[in-house]
Amino acid sequence: MQPYSASLDLGWQHQFIETNNIRLHCVTQGQGDLVLLLHGFPEFWYSWRHQIPALARHFKVVVPDLRGYNYSDKPKTGYDLDTLSTDIQGLIESLGYVKAHIAGHDWGGAIAWNLAQKFPNVINHLAVLNAPHPQRFLHELSNNLDQLRRSWYVLAFQIPGLPEWVIQQNIKNFVKDVFRGLAVRKGAFSAEDNQIYQEALEKPGVIAAAVSYYRQLLTPQNWLHNWNHQPIPVTVPTLVLWSEEDSLLSQKLTQGMEKLISAPFQLKFVPHCGHWMQQEVPQTVNRELLNFFRSAN
Repeated sequence: MQPYSASLDLGWQHQFIETNNIRLHCVTQGQGDLVLLLHGFPEFWYSWRHQIPALARHFKVVVPDLRGYNYSDKPKTGYDLDTLSTDIQGLIESLGYVKAHIAGHDWGGAIAWNLAQKFPNVINHLAVLNAPHPQRFLHELSNNLDQLRRSWYVLAFQIPGLPEWVIQQNIKNFVKDVFRGLAVRKGAFSAEDNQIYQEALEKPGVIAAAVSYYRQLLTPQNWLHNWNHQPIPVTVPTLVLWSEEDSLLSQKLTQGMEKLISAPFQLKFVPHCGHWMQQEVPQTVNRELLNFFRSAN
């Protein structure tokens, strides 16, 4: 299974791994302690292409296509954060490990936050890129007009059927607008990159599954839980990397983040960078993740 250019063939292995009653397609490289890299919307494992070889010099790197994406299974249900977190907990176990270093971007970051609360015993170090704590995000949607304006698409995705149809009808422009349009460093996305993302989104069921993440987030049950429960503190060492020029997520979402973490915590802002941090400034992200994960040794 090598649907990508030969220039990307760096010794990576493609495999399917059973977890939580589904199969996740994963790209793996390296040996040693386990590092899992979790992608966001509307990506797949490919968004971590610059990190895999750098981290694989020191770790066993596994990068799944999340439930519903690319080659992974696309069930009709299971797109809530608890189920998605259980997918990752089961993946660690299926790989024969007890713990992993976790890095997540965008939706992968939301899953990483939730995983750290639900299964803290399976995480060594937690790194989050451009992803607010889910409960904090829901709170800001209710109280912060600036964040509500930035997140208009989250509300638009609640309309049954329409977002899937609109994206499908305009998929080439959608991919270009989402990646190059939201990037500060436009050169991070070549025409080939856009084509690769387009082909992954065109697979049957992917768009519907991706939109389901957003619909599950805004269920009445989630809103009720958000208002009635204090967040469970994160008890593992945590690094948050945040782009200074992320047009989707306000820097206000990082305020008070330290109150959610009862472990060593670092928050670092990355200048001249948009939402797609690990693709726009890969060397910076590689350096930060290597330093952070290797500090556990």
